[in-house]
Amino acid sequence: MSLESQPNYRLATLADIPALETLIPLSARQLQTAHYTSTQIETALGPVFGVDRQLIHDGTYFVAETHQGLVGCGGWSRRKTLYGGDQGRSAPDPLRDPAVDPAMIRAFFVHPDHARRGIGRRLLEISEAAAAAAGFQGIEIVATLPGVPLYSSFHYETIERFNIALPNGEKMPVERMRKRPIYSPTAPAS
Repeated sequence: MSLESQPNYRLATLADIPALETLIPLSARQLQTAHYTSTQIETALGPVFGVDRQLIHDGTYFVAETHQGLVGCGGWSRRKTLYGGDQGRSAPDPLRDPAVDPAMIRAFFVHPDHARRGIGRRLLEISEAAAAAAGFQGIEIVATLPGVPLYSSFHYETIERFNIALPNGEKMPVERMRKRPIYSPTAPAS
């Protein structure tokens, strides 16, 4: 990636929602195909792969942008929700207690034209540092299968494998992963 196309990383705003609503399906449809069927991906769009406005309101969701627009997104949450977009939630989303609960890594997506260039790694570093600064001692993620290698490289360990039930009756295999302590200045560089 040339210096002129190096992403700028910043907190997401509500004004980013239209670009996120374009980026997330594009990323899922192109970067998840080695692990999920097209039916699983299409059914997961919205309830599993979607914009979660609560993360933006909480100031815990980040975007990576270049002169071409948004090329990545991801963040962390202090809320009880494990995964999914606005369409997957109907009740209030209570806060986690940083003294006993882990923070959650949430909703990481990278534009296919910018995949494997360190964007996801940098977003993960930023998210971990922010969660640690908020007082969380541990962090978890419900990882889609394509993301497991990235999280494993950051010393997340699989603690559970399960299937997310999709609205059409399909199942999507995922891994719940955990890391303690959540942030180390010696984490792999982007």
